[in-house]
Amino acid sequence: QVQLVESGGGLVQAGGSLRLSCGASGRTFSSYVMGWFRQAPGKERVLVAFIRSNGITRYADSVKGRFTISRDNAKNTVYLQMNSLKPEDTAVYYCAAQLVDSSAYNFLSLLAYHNWGQGTQVTVSS
Repeated sequence: QVQLVESGGGLVQAGGSLRLSCGASGRTFSSYVMGWFRQAPGKERVLVAFIRSNGITRYADSVKGRFTISRDNAKNTVYLQMNSLKPEDTAVYYCAAQLVDSSAYNFLSLLAYHNWGQGTQVTVSS
């Protein structure tokens, strides 16, 4: 089991930026697939972005060009840089990890991830 701890959420005006961080336990972080998901009130939890062990990334269409996912394997940390924030980005953001980077998993789906953080609130005011 891997422990994940998110930080960096908060309140920001539309057009502003935030950077989320997620620290992970474990000695083989570099082999994990790391994802960011978000859940708005009354809505399902959905993928924002993921990054594979080889650095390949994938983004939801709604955040392409505005958000960037990255990882620092030396620090066991994954980041989500969020720019040009919109009120519709308001949600609880969750970090997730899949310890096995295999093509057998559909990393677009939350079902592929077995480890989750507690979430961090991001609120974008208009």
